[in-house]
Amino acid sequence: MSILSLQNVVKRYDNHVAVDNVSFEMRKGRIFGLLGPNGAGKTSLIRMITSITRADQGQILIDGEPLNDHHPTQIGYLPEERGLYKKMKVGDQLLYLAQLKGLSAKDARTKLNYWLEKFEITDWWGKKIEELSKGMQQKVQFITTVVHEPKLMILDEPFSGLDPLNTNLIKDEIYNLNKQGTSIIFSTHRMEQVEEICQDIVLMNQGKIVLDGEVSAIKDSYKEHKFEITFDGTFPEDIREEGFKIIEDNDKSMIIQVQEGHNSNDLLLSLINKGIEIKAYKEILPSLNEIFIKKVEESNE
Repeated sequence: MSILSLQNVVKRYDNHVAVDNVSFEMRKGRIFGLLGPNGAGKTSLIRMITSITRADQGQILIDGEPLNDHHPTQIGYLPEERGLYKKMKVGDQLLYLAQLKGLSAKDARTKLNYWLEKFEITDWWGKKIEELSKGMQQKVQFITTVVHEPKLMILDEPFSGLDPLNTNLIKDEIYNLNKQGTSIIFSTHRMEQVEEICQDIVLMNQGKIVLDGEVSAIKDSYKEHKFEITFDGTFPEDIREEGFKIIEDNDKSMIIQVQEGHNSNDLLLSLINKGIEIKAYKEILPSLNEIFIKKVEESNE
């Protein structure tokens, strides 16, 4: 079942169409990448999902229901532009924002204590936000996003300002929340993070969807039948004549592309028959970054 469904959604600003007839399904319990270059329409889409603005056309469903006034309490949103009150103390701010999401003061305090202890930052309660580093502020903002236990979380550049240690800390919590059933939209410009974290993606450009699906299936569909082979022995140059193209030669390893009409088994069999001792053999799949660039360039043409 889908936690989020967009059906022919359109958003206009004056004469500019920011979101142009967008439709997709986000399956419940998945980590979903929302990707695109600057100006692609991602922020406009997120603002509609979180009820900050409304769609001009189309429909947005949360857990099978048309978007309504109750849904914001079921969504946690970590915006790229952080929204903490600089002069306000951490504890007062956390309590205030948790209660805005529907928690009682007592429940808010209990849940906040859990997260502050988990992050080992209980002594920050009385500090002002402006006294904290950018990374520390990011941890506080993350707590405001998760404290009400939303069924859908939207994380826009969640690792911005974090050092590697705290990046891994937040990443672990994202995985933990997902294992507990939280559906997560992850938006970032860092394709290596998407490749590591996301199960499904939608790629937008100029307000339209140009690619969507499971990450593994997308990478598989864009593969170029290239294989990296590590070997002992003298590599046979005549293999070029058998339907295999040498892309890169690194002495005891090579990248070979299998040409049309042949497959990887043909390549292995040919090498073995020529007396090559194969040490390692792996297919090279394109990175999401390469696919991202290719699809955006195609859609801009």
